[in-house]
Amino acid sequence: MKTRAAYIVGGARVPFMKSMTTYKDVTTTDLMVASLKSLVNKFNLRGKIVGDVALGAVMHSSANWNFAREVVQSSGLHPNTPAYNVQRACATSLENTIQIAHKISSHQIDVGIAGGVDSNSDLPIMLSRSLSQKLLALNSAKSFGEKLKIFLSFRFKDLKPLFPAVVEPRTGKSMGEHCELMVKEWNVSRREQDELALASHRNATQAYNEGFYDDLVFTFTDKKMDGILRGDTTIDRLGKLRPVFDRSSHGTLTAGNSSALTDGSSAVLLASEEEAKKNNWPLLAKIVDSQTSAVDYVAGEGLLMAPTVAVSELLKRNNLKLQDFDYYEIHEAFAGQVLCTLKAWESPEYCKNRLGRAEPLGKIDRSKLNVKGSSVAIGHPFAATGSKIVAVLAKQLHQAGPGKRGLIVVCTAGGMGAASILES
Repeated sequence: MKTRAAYIVGGARVPFMKSMTTYKDVTTTDLMVASLKSLVNKFNLRGKIVGDVALGAVMHSSANWNFAREVVQSSGLHPNTPAYNVQRACATSLENTIQIAHKISSHQIDVGIAGGVDSNSDLPIMLSRSLSQKLLALNSAKSFGEKLKIFLSFRFKDLKPLFPAVVEPRTGKSMGEHCELMVKEWNVSRREQDELALASHRNATQAYNEGFYDDLVFTFTDKKMDGILRGDTTIDRLGKLRPVFDRSSHGTLTAGNSSALTDGSSAVLLASEEEAKKNNWPLLAKIVDSQTSAVDYVAGEGLLMAPTVAVSELLKRNNLKLQDFDYYEIHEAFAGQVLCTLKAWESPEYCKNRLGRAEPLGKIDRSKLNVKGSSVAIGHPFAATGSKIVAVLAKQLHQAGPGKRGLIVVCTAGGMGAASILES
């Protein structure tokens, strides 16, 4: 089968906001429609058919069983545009981007859209198992006697709702608790985490001040800038925050060096070179290759260490070194998680025993890391983060000129990791 390059044309997203604040009355669907509609208007796609649209959310209601298709129907795209749902935890919209790129590369489609959304302000609150079973039985009962018997079996404890939680079912620990274990294993200090968090805020603030986000973030509910961003924070302010996952004297993860619970959505447009030129769209960057990996965190591997494996395999396949990149976009679920990843790549023992390498991958140039800010400063609406990063990196590469290369790295719940290479 002949293949061709798939290009990032551009992206659009709402400002990311801390959960239960600005978007507390906005539904998950409305958030995703907003970003998709903005992308449609930005690239003159109103009334046009797009080859395919891949969207997703981590916090999904069962009522949104046909979520992507319903969003498309409200976006301004032609109703004949197909769409489908994807969920790969925090790498959901990166996975969507990869899938749409594959469809374009294999000539299945000429243009496609990838995106994602999450809102902790619009959580799908569930019924208890006992209440669900009784309600189903009540619905199936035929006689008055059967219904009365079931009705009389109801108890107050049945009415207690179940709230979704970002907890690993196999360990009962939150992602933050797992990251606390990681930073202890890798001897990552509180100071190091706070310094990386500070850099994230400063880089994002500078990017906004320079106008970098002007065409990527559109005004929504009268907001134009991410609500979590704190351009005036300092290392002293960050240092005064208390640990939130390990509250003992040994805890180092705080609200300041961890990504906050965030509401938001994002989308990116991809196309073949021919389709982009036909529509006078910019060719920002092409997707070169991608890799997903997983670790056995139940057996003791760090929950968020799978990106180390994904990047290693990606580099092997493309005959590249870790230093062969002009930009590194490493998702900041936690500042400590990023630092553990960097230390693992520098460790001869880890690279030999876990990655099967004779030599460590080595250090990266920190001045090339998350130069427009990342999740600690901007926010992390789980399924929206991947396509947000894709749009940011593609624009950076395009501005830097031809022949530039960037690496995307995203850790996810469930001990998975995803990585992609983009080139201008």
